[in-house]
Amino acid sequence: MHRNPTLTFRPEPGTVPAEPGCYLWRDRHDRVIYVGKAKSLRSRLASYFGAWSGIAQRTRAMLEAAARVEWIVCDNEVEALHLEYNLIKRHRPRYNVRYTDDKSYPYLAVTVQDDVPRAMVRRNPRKDGTRYFGPYAHAYAIRETLDLLLRVFPVRTCSQAVFDRCRRNDRPCLLHHIGRCSAPCVGNVSHAEHRELVEALIGFLSGHTDEVLAELSERMASEAGKLNFEAAARLRDQLVAARRVLERQAMATGRREDFDAVHFHADELEAAFQAFFVRNGRVVGRKGWTVDRVEDLDTPALVGRFLLQLAMERAQDVPREVLVPVEPDDREALEELLTGLRRDARGDPRSGRVAVRVPQRGDKRAFLDTVRENAVEAFHQHRLKRAKDFNARSQALHELQDALGLAEAPLRIECYDISTLQGTDSVASMVVMEDGLPRKSEYRRFRIRGVEGQDDFAMMQEVITRRFRRLLDEAAPPTVDDEGTARKFAYPPSLVVIDGGKGQLNAARRALEALGVRGVAVCALAKRLEEVFLPDREEAVVLPRASEALYLVQRIRDEAHRFAVTYHRSLRGRRMTGSAFDDVPGIGPTRRAALLAHFGSVKRVREASPDQLARVEGISQGLATRLYERLHRPAAAR
Repeated sequence: MHRNPTLTFRPEPGTVPAEPGCYLWRDRHDRVIYVGKAKSLRSRLASYFGAWSGIAQRTRAMLEAAARVEWIVCDNEVEALHLEYNLIKRHRPRYNVRYTDDKSYPYLAVTVQDDVPRAMVRRNPRKDGTRYFGPYAHAYAIRETLDLLLRVFPVRTCSQAVFDRCRRNDRPCLLHHIGRCSAPCVGNVSHAEHRELVEALIGFLSGHTDEVLAELSERMASEAGKLNFEAAARLRDQLVAARRVLERQAMATGRREDFDAVHFHADELEAAFQAFFVRNGRVVGRKGWTVDRVEDLDTPALVGRFLLQLAMERAQDVPREVLVPVEPDDREALEELLTGLRRDARGDPRSGRVAVRVPQRGDKRAFLDTVRENAVEAFHQHRLKRAKDFNARSQALHELQDALGLAEAPLRIECYDISTLQGTDSVASMVVMEDGLPRKSEYRRFRIRGVEGQDDFAMMQEVITRRFRRLLDEAAPPTVDDEGTARKFAYPPSLVVIDGGKGQLNAARRALEALGVRGVAVCALAKRLEEVFLPDREEAVVLPRASEALYLVQRIRDEAHRFAVTYHRSLRGRRMTGSAFDDVPGIGPTRRAALLAHFGSVKRVREASPDQLARVEGISQGLATRLYERLHRPAAAR
């Protein structure tokens, strides 16, 4: 009988607590590769050290990569659930299931935290107090819905810059003239009146639609009774628009109730989840996820893990009921966690308990079947797209391996670029691709410190030296700092791509040799003819024009250039903005911000008279005069 090779580091059974908690498997580089939870840590960990033949293949792969295991004891299963989610989110272990949004879904957002709230379409919700409705499956659908709603609730939708400009000019924008905004920027309605419009819009989006329709009908009849037919016609159009919005929201059940419906379709390697969000009996949003099943989970465990993911992502909008196709693992603990999230979001400790149910018949069962059909379709679409993308990425990596003579395919590629303007505000970028896909969380940017003037070669040498010195410093375990944050500089690349020619390539090579770095291939990609230069090779490598390898290196080179230029422009902009107010006693960050908010740009500040400057809050007449003189002093005298 084959024994488990992890016996070499098996903890003594008596040292493992029997309480609930989470456990973390780490590899030889001390990176967390798997996080799990257990009702009893002792029983769960013992299962990993049994007969090798009784362990699933995916779990075997994890154990072969593991070097040790550690654990964290929790008071109860709910706390263990919460801790497991946070540990997975922090460490992103390679052997835990990974949830990926099918796309960045659009939401209808209302910035209720602002003095003059704004309605907009936004992707990737932020935790800044904004109210979100959705997500919606298509951007065009939400934009059409918002356009209809603005006819009923003409709230502000413009950006802060447009709002400030209209307020300065005392003239509303086009949206007011076409009846899509009540123009709070010029005082056409007071802030309190605009807030009432916003609250009415939120109520309608939250499902309180009957009250809105009844009020519009009553007001229309009242105006018609007064023979005010123009006002009655406007209300009629608003009523039609509101009803058209409701027609877009499909009815899920015949009752006004709130619930989320979740279903999935899966094979042994992947799964596609769909969640439909029903409020007051109408579908107000839906979202899809795909899952890489790198972890060996049965169906109840997979559903339970997904519900945890969904609950933490939508903690501000947890309904009283969640419909699922099968009862999940740890259902009671999940319900308790969901109930706590709902009560915290509502600020009401007496808010009702959340129930996770499997409907057996009736409208809800039929609706859940509809969600399943969507999951099946999403799964097949994902498989087709993934097969195409995976084949292209694999082909690109292998073509690049053959062209550059690498020992193995470059699974992690780092690309570096320099951005400078005549030696000022010099910066560099580092972008990362793993398995042919961007890893934006590992992008880095550098400010050049040790090079004066225009010397791209010295700048590149400095950047490569700084990056790989960090690699050497952090390569030794632990690769987690005192605060528990992963030190991502500790992961070495397979290939370094330099944006430039032979000069930049030689500078990077000198930096690597000086540090004694081995096993990292390096090349340079020149823009002129898209030639690839290699160390100790006179002739450049020319990748075929139609090759996936050329497309891959062009993408990472262009991304590095974009990232560097964006950083360079931001530094230059801050320097130029700051220099306009330098050497003016009394002008600090607060007054500088007030000036820019009032006038909109440094150029308009320069054009303002002392009296106009003095109208800005915090700027006295004397200070305005000094600032005006400073801004209009001859350049040679500054």
